[in-house]
Amino acid sequence: MAQVTYIDSDDKSYVVDVDNGTNLMQGALDNMVPGILGDCGGFCACATCHVFVEPEWAEKAGAVSETEEDLLDGVEELKPTSRLCCQIIASDELDGIVVRLPESQL
Repeated sequence: MAQVTYIDSDDKSYVVDVDNGTNLMQGALDNMVPGILGDCGGFCACATCHVFVEPEWAEKAGAVSETEEDLLDGVEELKPTSRLCCQIIASDELDGIVVRLPESQL
């Protein structure tokens, strides 16, 4: 299980436990974290679960696929650590990960 901290654009934190093997989008939805919409259900077909992974966690979060990169090209607030949290899978290695939510998703 990974403890995940989601921080919204107003700096409000939501700390939740996400089961290993579950993506961070589903973890946010299951725990009613505002700002994560997940319109495509986690199939990497939209960008409504866009987050900014804190830099110290970026490498551990895994590589960005070509499909994810294409979708991120269309987001309003693209940053070097932008990710779709449906593509980040909770694991013991990610216990403590911190992601920030873009203002544009509120």
